Amino acid sequence: MGMLMTKLWKLWWSNKEHKVIIVGLDNAGKTTILYQFLTGEVVHTSPTIGSNVEEVVWRNIHFLMWDIGGQESLRTSWSSYYSHTQFLIVVIDSTDRARLGTMKQQFYSMLTREDLTKAAVLIFANKQDVDGAMTAAEISEELNLTSIKSHRWQIQPCCALSGEGVEKGLEWIASNIS
Repeated sequence: MGMLMTKLWKLWWSNKEHKVIIVGLDNAGKTTILYQFLTGEVVHTSPTIGSNVEEVVWRNIHFLMWDIGGQESLRTSWSSYYSHTQFLIVVIDSTDRARLGTMKQQFYSMLTREDLTKAAVLIFANKQDVDGAMTAAEISEELNLTSIKSHRWQIQPCCALSGEGVEKGLEWIASNIS
């Protein structure tokens, strides 16, 4: 009982900041998701050059969220953000079948990085509102997620524009705070 109370106390009353990095290919919806977390509204964005960083407080949990640009020329710099990361959010454009293989390569490369060995992974299958979008199950199969034993992970279908599914992702992150 004491352990449960301690965990609940830490979860709900901790001022500790949890580092989250948000990655994905360009135009996947990373920045839109970040601002859904922050404001609960759609913020019109332009392509991220470099990164955006915001402090997000959700249910008394403090997150420092880094949204990292996904253009091909910026992907080599992603590793400079990995240090002390507790949660990795990977945003997949569910309509972009042609580049899913590229994201798979990037993703599995990240999982081998020492700085990310303890990071829990949330995969947002974004743009579920678009006709012809791959389902979360299809993306999971294409990324071979069931083979990942080294990290806690979850795939969450969402629509960044409406916010549908986004909060469920935060709930999963909150449940994985240790």
